[in-house]
Amino acid sequence: MKHRFKLITLVCTLLPFYAHGGGDPDFVKFPEGYQQAFTQYDTANRANQKQVAKFYANETAIASYKKGEEAASGSVVIMEIYEPKKDEAGKIISGKEGIFEIEKLAAVAVMEKRGDWDKAFSQDNRTGDWGFAVYNPDGTPKSNDLNCAQCHTPLKNQDYLFSFQKLVDFAKKN
Repeated sequence: MKHRFKLITLVCTLLPFYAHGGGDPDFVKFPEGYQQAFTQYDTANRANQKQVAKFYANETAIASYKKGEEAASGSVVIMEIYEPKKDEAGKIISGKEGIFEIEKLAAVAVMEKRGDWDKAFSQDNRTGDWGFAVYNPDGTPKSNDLNCAQCHTPLKNQDYLFSFQKLVDFAKKN
């Protein structure tokens, strides 16, 4: 499993796919107030080992995984992407349990699952029924040089989520 994750990460890092706004913000909207309405289920260093991520899910996603099902239509998963603090030499500072200390919020990635996407929303910009968009911290669309769908497509057995097991484990405990 670790080798598969590393391979997927490497592929996503090396492929120069350019996506409008880091997915499609015309269809996958920024969920205002998500920090209060959603539940944070994990914090981890990203696979690129250059950023920290905080993961949130709405109640629809949590309830689906709690029942042992795939995420239902209406599920939304958020990944806040943070720049880590660095020391004077430019080395990333690790905190508790090896998680990098957070400097500032750099982006907010949104995954939304719907079975009724508008036909104008190209299937090429989706993975299964999941749509993607990346935003600046202020909620405006952010440019992203990776195609979100491309990196998530190989994760079909994980409902297309990199943080799938963390979310399933969280849902079953709560």
